[in-house]
Amino acid sequence: MTRGNTTIVTEFILLGFTIRQDLQCVLFLVFLFIYVISVVANVGIILLIKSDSHLHTPMYFFLQHLAFVDLCYTSAITPKMLQNFLVSHKSISFSGCLIQWLVYATFATADCYILAAMAIDRYVAICNPLHYPVVMSQRVCIQLVTGSYVMGSLNASIHTGFTFSLFFCNSNTINHFFCDVPPLLALSCSRININVMLLIVCVGFNLITTVMVVFCSYVYILAAILRMRSAAGRNKAFSTCASHLTAVTIFYGTLSYMYLQPSSSESQENDKIVSVFYGIIIPMLNPLIYSLRNKEVKEALKVIGKTYLTSKP
Repeated sequence: MTRGNTTIVTEFILLGFTIRQDLQCVLFLVFLFIYVISVVANVGIILLIKSDSHLHTPMYFFLQHLAFVDLCYTSAITPKMLQNFLVSHKSISFSGCLIQWLVYATFATADCYILAAMAIDRYVAICNPLHYPVVMSQRVCIQLVTGSYVMGSLNASIHTGFTFSLFFCNSNTINHFFCDVPPLLALSCSRININVMLLIVCVGFNLITTVMVVFCSYVYILAAILRMRSAAGRNKAFSTCASHLTAVTIFYGTLSYMYLQPSSSESQENDKIVSVFYGIIIPMLNPLIYSLRNKEVKEALKVIGKTYLTSKP
């Protein structure tokens, strides 16, 4: 549609990965495999925690929600990417683009705050174990998780409102495999100064706030661990924190690289690679990190396996 000399975009073309056509099917199979593993692993973590009463603790309550948000934000972008590997017209409607970004940003932001809540949980468990059941009560855990979803919804709504109220008249081809804000801003013929400032401020606030919570928690945790006289106690404390630290390092590293670097044509190409890792690989890695490095999860899996085998005729 047109208004005067301005073309109003009703759909976008997702450029995706500009590679040889003969590799499209190969990449489709690779990413389909990764996505299936992500779905199975995250759903498995959720069901495992629900089914095993030994895992009904604050730590696993947060892990359950981490698996849920990982599943949601990767499902917001991966199916469309998989479809575009198989079709020649790689389009997405304006409303579809809006919804994709809204869902993705909501759960990706909530992921940051849930990781911070998990750091608080580990801090209380290691530094104040006698008061742990009182401090990390069910009510507090629900409040922390609810706050994570509220912050995710608020952040996504702000960017959605400001980004999709712009005019896109230069082109409708997004140099990405999903509707991310930076490549969308590059298409706009409106003034985007406020949008760029909002992106830096909001992403910076979410990252700095949650990273500081994680950092401060682990400073106290490390100090408490070093004061422990028992080697077994130190090893157990390190073991309970190792999975979370691994997930935090991978998650925040890629997120910072994506949104806090200057925009350029070269950075947009790099962003696509980082986005694959952040939006598709990490949701697959998180449940594997927590299951392979967590003794209680492995024990719960063994119990379920034995129950299943003994129940077979």
